[in-house]
Amino acid sequence: MNYLLISVAALPLLMAAPAHAQAPQEPARLTAWEASRIRANDDMVATGVARARDRLDSATSTSSINTSEIVKINATSLSDLLRTVPGIRAEAGGGDGNGNYTVRGLPLVGGGAKYLQLQEDGLPVLQFGDIFSLTPDIFLRADFNVGQIESIRGGSSSTFASNAPGGVINLISNTGEVEGGSVQFSTGLNYETYRADFSAGGHLSDTLRYHVGGFYREGEGVRDTGFNGNGGGQIKFNVTKEFDGGFLRLEGKWLDDTYTQYAIVPLAVSGTNDDPEYSSIANFPVSTSTLLSNASITLPYLDGDNRLTTSRPQDGTHVQARSIGFQSRFNLFGWTIAQHMRYSDLSGSIRTNFPLAILPAAAAPGAVPGRLVYAAGPLTGQTITNPATLNGNGLVSSNIVTNRDIQSLNNFTSDIRASRVWNVAGGELTGTFGIYNAKQDIDFDRSYTPFLSDIVGGGNVAPIDIVNLNGTLRTQGGFSAFSGIGGANSSQEHEVTYDIFAPYASLNYRQGKLSVGGSVRFDTGKVEGNFYSGLATDVRAFDVNGDGVISTLEQRFAVTPRAAPVDYDYDYVSYSVSANYRLSQSFSTFARYSVGGRAAADKIVGTVALNPVDGSLVNEDSSYDPVTQAEGGFKFRSGGLFANLTGFWAEVDETNTQIVPDATGATTIQLVTRSYSAYGAEFEGGIRRGPFSLTAGATATEAEILEAENAALVGGIPRRQPKLIYQLIPQYDTDLFTLGASIVGTTSSYTQDTNRLRMPGYTTVNAFLQVRPVDRVVVSLNANNLFDDLAITEVSAATMPANGYLFAQTLPGRNISAAVRFYF
Repeated sequence: MNYLLISVAALPLLMAAPAHAQAPQEPARLTAWEASRIRANDDMVATGVARARDRLDSATSTSSINTSEIVKINATSLSDLLRTVPGIRAEAGGGDGNGNYTVRGLPLVGGGAKYLQLQEDGLPVLQFGDIFSLTPDIFLRADFNVGQIESIRGGSSSTFASNAPGGVINLISNTGEVEGGSVQFSTGLNYETYRADFSAGGHLSDTLRYHVGGFYREGEGVRDTGFNGNGGGQIKFNVTKEFDGGFLRLEGKWLDDTYTQYAIVPLAVSGTNDDPEYSSIANFPVSTSTLLSNASITLPYLDGDNRLTTSRPQDGTHVQARSIGFQSRFNLFGWTIAQHMRYSDLSGSIRTNFPLAILPAAAAPGAVPGRLVYAAGPLTGQTITNPATLNGNGLVSSNIVTNRDIQSLNNFTSDIRASRVWNVAGGELTGTFGIYNAKQDIDFDRSYTPFLSDIVGGGNVAPIDIVNLNGTLRTQGGFSAFSGIGGANSSQEHEVTYDIFAPYASLNYRQGKLSVGGSVRFDTGKVEGNFYSGLATDVRAFDVNGDGVISTLEQRFAVTPRAAPVDYDYDYVSYSVSANYRLSQSFSTFARYSVGGRAAADKIVGTVALNPVDGSLVNEDSSYDPVTQAEGGFKFRSGGLFANLTGFWAEVDETNTQIVPDATGATTIQLVTRSYSAYGAEFEGGIRRGPFSLTAGATATEAEILEAENAALVGGIPRRQPKLIYQLIPQYDTDLFTLGASIVGTTSSYTQDTNRLRMPGYTTVNAFLQVRPVDRVVVSLNANNLFDDLAITEVSAATMPANGYLFAQTLPGRNISAAVRFYF
């Protein structure tokens, strides 16, 4: 918390920093309403490079989405929004967070964003983007505070950010450059969500400005759950004091938000591995349904300290973030010094109903010669008299509720750099030298509890109990065990801290049309802590219902008495070299070669990669994953037309954990050690002619598994990697209205690395209409997934299942919303 005091102590400096000489009178400042009608200048790039520069003078691949485009697209989540960025593969559909992200064919072995770093105002939200089911986007909200989302793929991100060899996505906040703000009220038209957003900013004096904004929302969300699982909001602020040659800025954020995490759901499949036909199960429309309901069930489990506690699957994902930071830039003896530090207090909990198997209700364990009864909901206690016709599909789902209690993902980050330009031999030599220092806690508990439920849509799913012939319960409240499928070794606790120190430097020389550059970064890390787990014999009895009798289920609560130390160091060097040639004012070409790395973080904790006695590395190579990349292409910009074409190649060695089906189809978690390669081309372009504009993007990728722990996988295509991803955003803009659509598509891919069952491609259309009936008022209508396409982003099965059912993640079906926004 000392970091917090440092930042707060800087507040008087914002008020007292000298303004120096009186500046010439500036032109009238834009209002928020006026700024909303002006096309943003996106010709400069600042993310992932040493100094902000014109995109045509930078040997990088970059894109940006400004605040007006973010509002028009009105994506249901950050991952859905980032699907519109060329080069980025974002797997949405799981709700507001826990999306999967990668870039240019780099593999998605696990979940999250391993090679792509999510930043807020230039600093990472978390130091590692793929902490198990605790990804950075659960703490990010793209509301009216965001002035622009900037992305960089590959390139200099390897050396100007730790653990981001593939690229960076940076949500850049508004900082009060325009006067006034707005308030917006929105609601779902075919789903239940009510939301209010606000934004305000401006100048308090000639040298002091501010911005504050946030949102609050309530509702069920875009899928049928039977309860209001979304609720909460955030407030962000910043205050900036300007002076000659620089500024001081204080920034803060408070987030307290809950949302429903949409896990994979049952889906029917027929046909062959090469030509499958996917469809909804009877009475379970996949694009609107979940395996959740308002049926009141209480889940007993043991926390990380082996204390009995309870939760509800309806609790969903609840996160809290409290951040405060300080940013400055000033000149000192000919050097430009830029400093940014932030402390974030991050905590929360995640409850997810994760299905494991689909069974005929009549064949559920114990259903015959026993019987099935409803364990909760409006039919509690009633016997299911004909399991074969249950809900019109005759099916039940064997599930686990995963409980993750986030004790601390707190982190402190400091990045300070000094830059200077020298005139050398008729050209400009720019040097940048910096030090990055960060500390990241990974402290969370994880447990699993299995239960049985029926399969039905409309938010009407109910847990099912199994009753023996003698009338005794074989399950309790729908739960077949209170700890894991086997009743033991299903609880874990991580208490690990990562200290990162990374000095870096770059030199860029520009003479005439040619620029050449190089950068280097030396990442070092110290990892200390403990990993707690248990053996099959580590169980304890608890009287859950307080009846004085210990039932069979209550005898086997898994405890975590065994601590395995985690204690190792790691280091790796990243470097990048580039050349950019600006042939004309409107055309440039570039090339870059980079070597970066990504620390293994939690993915090797609790695995054979660490010595269980002293926590040291068994193999030094498992501490980080190296990524080698090359890219080259051209950029064109002239008269409302721009086009960027980049060819890329990458190789990566990866150690990770992966959720995969075993030989029987059951879900398992295994450690994988592999090498991958990818090459392809990325296009981004746009044209503006009068009121009409079109932006487009496409990424063609060929990817291959080069080495694997299973030799049968070598030569295959990584799972869920399509050959082509594409984006189109046409729009027609007048003073009265704006009409357009965000069109995103992908070709087919394989569901798993075994390359047997195919997952179909899809195209989704998110249409938008904005009407400005009078000044300072905007009425909006959005229809996401306008044509209600079945868009599958993940399939659990590796091959065509014998029973014709599997689990899949899909994008939500058609969801329509309306909003009215008032400017002031």
